[in-house]
Amino acid sequence: MQHERKARPWNPESTSAYWINRASRLLMRLHEARLRPLGFGMSQLPVLIALEDGGPLPQKTLAELARVEQPTMAEMLARMERDGVIRREPNPEDKRGSLTSLTSQSRARLPEAKAALLLGEDEATAGFTQKEKALLRELLQRVVQNLETEG
Repeated sequence: MQHERKARPWNPESTSAYWINRASRLLMRLHEARLRPLGFGMSQLPVLIALEDGGPLPQKTLAELARVEQPTMAEMLARMERDGVIRREPNPEDKRGSLTSLTSQSRARLPEAKAALLLGEDEATAGFTQKEKALLRELLQRVVQNLETEG
């Protein structure tokens, strides 16, 4: 049974969700524009980070880390392979699967991509104190936690 709530007028700009969504869209646009010339996209970040830190990984592991379904990961990896971002080779422990790793070109461009992302972070939080930045992260983490618990 849903909680009964007193009806209140809805004004999108008075909701946190409106501002979270707007900030997210602007950040995504900014980051995409900066990553595109390097051959990367924001949706690829979980894969890039996972592969940067370790050796070759199977598609199933990458899907789990990125929190996406296997077919979605398969499509992403196919595009990344086509674009020369990753390479795949047969998995000696699973003849049906493959192991994915970064190409040397991607590995070389990754520091510049990270710098671009950090620049975007600095621009988004310009004028914030370190304490305000920490509070913003903490509050957003709590929002995510609340929503993940609901799902």
